[in-house]
Amino acid sequence: MLTTQRKSLILDMLRREGQVVAKRAAEEFSLSEDTIRRDLREMAAEGLLRRVHGGAMPISPDLPDLSARRAVSSDVKQRLGRAAADMVKPGQTIFLDGGTSTAEIARALPRDFAFTVVTHSPTIAAELEHHPMVEVILIGGRLYKHSMVATGAAAMAQIALMRPDIFFLGVTAAHPVRGLSTGDFEEAAIKRHIAACSAETITLVTEEKLDAVSPHVIMPVSALSGMIVQEGIDEERLASYRALGIALLEA
Repeated sequence: MLTTQRKSLILDMLRREGQVVAKRAAEEFSLSEDTIRRDLREMAAEGLLRRVHGGAMPISPDLPDLSARRAVSSDVKQRLGRAAADMVKPGQTIFLDGGTSTAEIARALPRDFAFTVVTHSPTIAAELEHHPMVEVILIGGRLYKHSMVATGAAAMAQIALMRPDIFFLGVTAAHPVRGLSTGDFEEAAIKRHIAACSAETITLVTEEKLDAVSPHVIMPVSALSGMIVQEGIDEERLASYRALGIALLEA
């Protein structure tokens, strides 16, 4: 088997299962463990996966702070934000997570009818300063400065009293097996709590976040009501998400 063929099989296993165990891969592909381990080392050097003891995991996305992420806010995020904003209906209460993708939702929200936005992000609340029809409820708590969101017991207690119609969830990674994840333990906990209080949870995912894994799990992908992804992603990559029964919208 050619090296390129082996590496393609390894990547398929990584996308399908969310991990590669060298011993099991060697058995499945009828190869030696040494060959698989050598391939994994090369693939890690090429930035295709992350080596761990006994195998490999998907690449963990970089976690730059909010200011750095704002600087690379893209046309793709604007399209995703507009698609999310189009879901909002008159009289609804929506919860906007922190982050650059949800900031694009805030900027694109309808301006011709009334609704309520709840957020634990002061930067998201500031985006709505001049929105004529939106009532804004800002959740307070311990400020996690990396993402500029409130976390901790005080924020959790306030959110527990809310029942949003839609929670627009921000994630740093999405994987069909490993779930939705982010880079901070406390932030993952509060995202999970908001989702549990909301009637629907929708997330926006750019291509680099797809089939990736961050250190702290928020919830399974199957717990989502829907996912908005950028158009042009191979259907083969999206098939495993569709199989989970969630609605996929390409924008």
